[in-house]
Amino acid sequence: MIPSAVRMLRWAIRSLSAVIALSFASTVLAADFPAKPIRFLVGVAPGGGTDFMARLVGQKLNEAWGQPVVVDNRIGATGLIAMELLAKAAPDGYTLIVFNVGHMMSAHLARKVAFDPVKDFAPVSLMANGTSMLGIHPSIPAKTVREFIAFAKSRPGKINYASGGYGGIQHLSTELLKLEAGIDLVHVPYKGSGPGTLALLSGQVQVFLTNMLALAPLLKSGKVIGLAVTGEKRVSAAPDVPTFAEAGFPSVNVSLWQGMFAPAGTPGAIVDKLSKTIAASLKTPEVTRLLATQGAEPAGSTPAEFGRFVQHERERWLKVVREAKITIN
Repeated sequence: MIPSAVRMLRWAIRSLSAVIALSFASTVLAADFPAKPIRFLVGVAPGGGTDFMARLVGQKLNEAWGQPVVVDNRIGATGLIAMELLAKAAPDGYTLIVFNVGHMMSAHLARKVAFDPVKDFAPVSLMANGTSMLGIHPSIPAKTVREFIAFAKSRPGKINYASGGYGGIQHLSTELLKLEAGIDLVHVPYKGSGPGTLALLSGQVQVFLTNMLALAPLLKSGKVIGLAVTGEKRVSAAPDVPTFAEAGFPSVNVSLWQGMFAPAGTPGAIVDKLSKTIAASLKTPEVTRLLATQGAEPAGSTPAEFGRFVQHERERWLKVVREAKITIN
């Protein structure tokens, strides 16, 4: 009879050997990665900010590794179609997704999805942070956030605001503003930020909290009045528009971020290689300049840092959903 201590020692040695073997295999696999083209799934149409980010980073990875990066736009269901494809993909690093905060929230708000939005994905890197602007129609007699809030309080339920879709970041960020300011606005969802902007211009809605780039060109003509931008500092495209913090609402700090996930089970060494190469490419002056044209700033993070960031964002916005009593369709 082998003493239990000896059996435990042998089990520990076998377990350690298995871990070392797996680690060695993962390292060898990463050294050869990539050996073929990589696919970036993107849940939006070509031309948007997330698509721009995917193509920019894909180009840089191609330059670094000499392998093509194919951007595969799988449009529909606020990014859920692309995320489901990723969940079913082989965990080998050759199929990845570039997604945004709205896609993350749609996965958590949908009643039925064919994947687990937490367990089925491995965080790779935070890629960029973008800025939102609160724009109002000129028919509203307000030039500041405080004046707008006072006007809205005098007309509860009479002012409409646009979003690019139910459960998206524009919807949730405006609900956050409503909670912080104690105002009652009526949500009018559209199929994307483009139709929402047109609705604001026509006066069908009077308020739109959306990507700064969509509204900044309309300020000089007076077609839209910019009241505040999210983020820690003013933006060069609209230097006269204060931040929400300057306007007295620091908690309305919304980032239109984009990031990358891999399928769960992707070898850690491959995930780390992707993360480090992406971070290096984002630090170049060329990429910083190109992102500035999109109203964004480069990020870059380790997988662990991005995982913690996503968890914080998830908890933050789910709290807004609960407090705003948003009904999940």
